[in-house]
Amino acid sequence: MTIGDLRLSLPDDDRAERAMTALGVVFRDPDLLRLSLVHRSWLNDLGADAAATVVASNERLEFLGDALLGLITADWLYRRFPDLPEGNLTSYRVALVRTETLAEWAIGFGLPDLIYLARGEVGSGGEVRPRILAGAFEAILGAIYLDRGIRVARQFICALLDADSDRVIDDSETMNYKGRLQELIQDRERLTPGYQTVSVSGPDHAHTFVVEAVLGDRILGAGSGSNKRAAEQDAARDALERLSLEGIVETDGRPL
Repeated sequence: MTIGDLRLSLPDDDRAERAMTALGVVFRDPDLLRLSLVHRSWLNDLGADAAATVVASNERLEFLGDALLGLITADWLYRRFPDLPEGNLTSYRVALVRTETLAEWAIGFGLPDLIYLARGEVGSGGEVRPRILAGAFEAILGAIYLDRGIRVARQFICALLDADSDRVIDDSETMNYKGRLQELIQDRERLTPGYQTVSVSGPDHAHTFVVEAVLGDRILGAGSGSNKRAAEQDAARDALERLSLEGIVETDGRPL
């Protein structure tokens, strides 16, 4: 099955043209862009005869786009912050390529109205889940790379990073790290991480708590703070960074 074959199965609409206008990228092969907009749920929504002629969704392009996004963002951060230590670069990368950030960018390009999506995946108010939007965004990046090459793909992502990175990084400083870690671990392990106090030091009016985030007998991360809550948040942040570095989760913190 080729991209040309897929074209025969997609509705005769102007989604590819609208997407190119919104993205500011002209595709040599618009059907590659259309493929990046096909969520797997849409295939299930087709009638039996039509579905039999379609064997692809945007998942392979999403896989490619995720890898590209991690590389381009890491390179951009390395050059933008030449004196920043590796731990901070990792935190920034996680913030910039997490699901919520990609979903915001996808909404900015009008993707909720462009994705081929099953009716059951659309909320009562027309909203599309962030994970679906993020996946479509990554798939589009993969399509841009295949159609126009790494230079255009890099320009596309770097323009977003140049315009939005400061806001995203600032927002990440106040994110709920404990909630994010719990979401990831429950998704992957079907378990809930816990927190244990390792030490409390300092005078009564200025305690310093050291806390570890744990899963069973495994230490996921460690952190400190002026109270237990702050220390637990810091331990969860450290755990998210370690999971990303170990390759246990994707570059935006999502489970593999």
